[in-house]
Amino acid sequence: MKTLLITIFTCILSQFCNAQQLSYTPINPAFGGNYLNYSWLLSSANAQNPFDNQTSNLLSQSLLSSFSDSLKRQILNQLTRSLFNENGGGAEEQTLEIGGLIITIENTRLGSIITIIDSDTGETTEIIL
Repeated sequence: MKTLLITIFTCILSQFCNAQQLSYTPINPAFGGNYLNYSWLLSSANAQNPFDNQTSNLLSQSLLSSFSDSLKRQILNQLTRSLFNENGGGAEEQTLEIGGLIITIENTRLGSIITIIDSDTGETTEIIL
């Protein structure tokens, strides 16, 4: 009896229910969405981008700072060439101050030790040759 009442009640309620077909429309224009969404998606992605544009950082750097970095690189390259020259002679023991870098070269029985200290941040790098 209960089953018959439930069945009748379900049939009566089903007369009042309406349904429609669901259709999916993509948002991204690359996947068939509306082409007018392109600029909104691009600006949203750029706003969420956590990475800075490295070329803009290089352009915003002052000429004096750029020259200083270039000079440091050239001196470090010259120091490296003198350590690995063809004659086999290493660099002499010395301490150099280049901008914010303090470079110490020591010769030991085991080889040469190059210590580079960044006076701005306190970072230390030690290279054993």
